[in-house]
Amino acid sequence: MARISLDPPRNPVVRVARWYSRRRYGRTMEPLMAMGHHPRALLTGSLFELGVARWKALDPGLKHLAVMVSAARIGCSWCLDFGHWEARELGLPMEKVRYAPVWREHRDLFSDLEQRVMEYAEAMTETEPAVTDEMASGLVRRLGEKAFVELTMMVAVENLRSRINSAFGLVGQGFSDECEVPPLPSARPPAGPGAQPGPGVTKPLS
Repeated sequence: MARISLDPPRNPVVRVARWYSRRRYGRTMEPLMAMGHHPRALLTGSLFELGVARWKALDPGLKHLAVMVSAARIGCSWCLDFGHWEARELGLPMEKVRYAPVWREHRDLFSDLEQRVMEYAEAMTETEPAVTDEMASGLVRRLGEKAFVELTMMVAVENLRSRINSAFGLVGQGFSDECEVPPLPSARPPAGPGAQPGPGVTKPLS
């Protein structure tokens, strides 16, 4: 259950957010309504997301795998639900998207580069971040510096989204119910106090 009302006071920013959300996604997006209690924060966040959507240096498939892995690492069920639907809208391979949160158990589905991108996303999402020089240099060689910067920014952006949505108590709006290939029932890796170190720390790719 959401920890904040999803019916914010009506104002021009909230009205525009409702209109755009229903037009683009067919429903009112709960994160926008939670943010609607602070119209300036909602406006700033929305403009930022519109700018993020125009980043095109990184392959969309790699970008989405990084986003899904980051959301899973934090445990944002809303983000995973929406991400599954968004992958379908982008025409991405749904089997890969489905198993991205547990990719280490299904390495045969992913290329070497995809695995390295997901390893990097996990390492960035750890507390404290566990990125190594080897991870970064290998990806810079494979992707180029511009795409590497975009990958790093996207993981950071998804950390922001996932941590906000999780803190608000948002758990999903049924986006993935519309997909032919459903998400896994539970795809969250261990996290939180007492959890074992993340996969990005304990089993680096050689």
